[in-house]
Amino acid sequence: MKKIEAIIKPFKLDEVKDALQEAGVDGITVTEAKGFGRQKGHTELYRGAEYVVDFLPKLKIDIIIADNLLEQAIEAIQKSAHTGRIGDGKIFVTNVEQAVRIRTGETGDAAV
Repeated sequence: MKKIEAIIKPFKLDEVKDALQEAGVDGITVTEAKGFGRQKGHTELYRGAEYVVDFLPKLKIDIIIADNLLEQAIEAIQKSAHTGRIGDGKIFVTNVEQAVRIRTGETGDAAV
């Protein structure tokens, strides 16, 4: 099993969710996040005063999937979250040693 963590722009959530469902992903967890990468935030003008916005709003998507769905899921996220502008996000993949469904006690791929 693999865990995919994707950091995306908030307005891309519906597109990413739909693309993942088409790729065969059954469930996702979405968390609101704030952060910055290479862009280091930006400056904004509010009522004549300029101020720096260091942390930009993002969404973090967590997915646990079977190994055979990994490439399709990554491709779905990458294509649907892409705008071509700075701050599109990142995708991280890590190994998952074990998963247990609390309700039934199922383990491994069956728990996902």
